[in-house]
Amino acid sequence: MTNEELIKEAFENRDWNEVQTSDSWSIFKVMAEFVEGYSKLSKIGPCVSIFGSARTKPDNKYFKLAEEIAFKLTQHGYGIITGGGPGIMEAGNMGAKKGNGKSVGLNIDLPFEQSGNIFIDPDKLISFEHFFVRKTMFVKYAQGFIVLPGGFGTFDELFEAITLIQTEKIGKFPIILVGSSYWQGLIDWIKNVVQDEEHNISEGDLDLFQIVDTADEAVEKINEFYSRYLLSPNF
Repeated sequence: MTNEELIKEAFENRDWNEVQTSDSWSIFKVMAEFVEGYSKLSKIGPCVSIFGSARTKPDNKYFKLAEEIAFKLTQHGYGIITGGGPGIMEAGNMGAKKGNGKSVGLNIDLPFEQSGNIFIDPDKLISFEHFFVRKTMFVKYAQGFIVLPGGFGTFDELFEAITLIQTEKIGKFPIILVGSSYWQGLIDWIKNVVQDEEHNISEGDLDLFQIVDTADEAVEKINEFYSRYLLSPNF
């Protein structure tokens, strides 16, 4: 049989009533994740989410920078939210722990196994099966995003936040990219091609985020924003 014939046979023999029942019940699993996330995170107070690669090693300059940023944020009263894993996430939770601040980990169940790092407060580790539920928690309960060098997952979280602000689905909050040497090429492409050449974004959209290179600059941008706006959940 050809591939097309095999696919057709598989679909014809499928019990679609069973599929629909399974899809309906999966809604309750999603709801349960939302309920747990809302219940735990609504109590933690002002926090900043720190993003970046899970592959970043402890001797990397960005690992050390993430730890420093997290520590300094706790000295200004913020807790730290990370994705709960290794790399930049671990650095963020490590800095929060050193600063005696709240250290939150939003872990994700993955085939190649990501377990929560040891610097997360035991009562603030939440594991998710669905990425979209997890990303909602990052956005809803963070008063700012600190984004260090990372890969596709980091880009996904960054651009979702920018899109939500751009489309006014949530209120504006500070998005800080750390490391101009890492981010500048991407920003130049967005400005020169996406904005100026193809006109796919508006000029003001580039003001939705800022680039810094030091921990002090990152913390200053967060504090500067909240000297003008009240701290509150984002939607």
